[in-house]
Amino acid sequence: MEMKFCQSCGMPLSDEILGTNADGSKNEDYCIYCYKDGAFTRECTMDEMIAFCAQFVGEVNKNLPKPVTKEEYIAQMKLYFPHLKRWRAGNAQEQ
Repeated sequence: MEMKFCQSCGMPLSDEILGTNADGSKNEDYCIYCYKDGAFTRECTMDEMIAFCAQFVGEVNKNLPKPVTKEEYIAQMKLYFPHLKRWRAGNAQEQ
């Protein structure tokens, strides 16, 4: 089974942490931390989301064979996030 990732913050998705649509159904694209009741939980730019996520680099490092620094993590996210649905060119809203 292919691993899915939140299309806003990049967190691995599982059934337990899927966001919710306005009708209460599960949203397959976003996690509960980014999307609830049919709306994003925080209005922010991609760079603001990257800065927010960078504070969790310690948690990320628990699952990595070789830990990364916060700066390395930010650099990786700056390459990865533009491919996520929320931040893709033409899809991201100016916020």
